[in-house]
Amino acid sequence: MKKSIWIIIGILAVIVLWAVKANNSINIKHENATSKWANVQADYQRRKDVVEQAINVVKGAGNYERGTLEAVIKARNDAPQLNADDLSEENIAKFQAAYDKMSQEMARAIKVTVERYPELTATKNYQDFQTSIEGCENRINMSRKMFNEAVQDYNTCIKMFPRSIIASMFGHKSMGYFQASEGAENAPSTEALL
Repeated sequence: MKKSIWIIIGILAVIVLWAVKANNSINIKHENATSKWANVQADYQRRKDVVEQAINVVKGAGNYERGTLEAVIKARNDAPQLNADDLSEENIAKFQAAYDKMSQEMARAIKVTVERYPELTATKNYQDFQTSIEGCENRINMSRKMFNEAVQDYNTCIKMFPRSIIASMFGHKSMGYFQASEGAENAPSTEALL
C-alpha cells in the first residue's frame, strides 16, 4: 500500500513539474512576442518623429498649405498606442489602420506641397527626410515581420496539445498578427509619394 502511494505521489509530482515547465515556456514565448511588439511601437514612434521633422521642413520652406499640414498633424496625433496586454487581431487592425491613415495623409501633404513648391525637393532637409522615411518604413516592415514570427511561435505553443490545457488553465490567449493593409500589394515607393 505504501509503495503505491509513493508511486502516485511521484506521478503527480512529475505532472506538476511538467505543468510548471510548460507554463514557463509559454510565458517566455509571450514575453518574446511582447518585446517584439515594443519594437514595432518604437518604429512607429520613430515614423511619427520623422513626420514631425517633415512638418518642420515644409514649414521651414516658407510657403506651405496650412490645411494640408493640419491634416498631417491631426493624423499624427490620432495615431494610437496599443497596450501589449491586448494584442487581439481587432486591436492590431485598428492600430494599423490609424498609422496607415497617418502615412496616407503625410504622403498626400508632401506631394501637394512639392507640386506647388518644387524648390523644396532641392533642400538638404527634404532629401534627409526622404532618406529617413525610407529607413522608417524598412524598420517597421522588419519589426512587423519579427513580431508576426514571435506571435506564430507563441500561438502555436499554446494551441498544441497538451500545452493547450496548461494555456487555458492559466488564461493564455492567442495574439493577433499584422495583416497587409488593403491595397498594400500596390504600395508606392517614397519617390512616388513625394
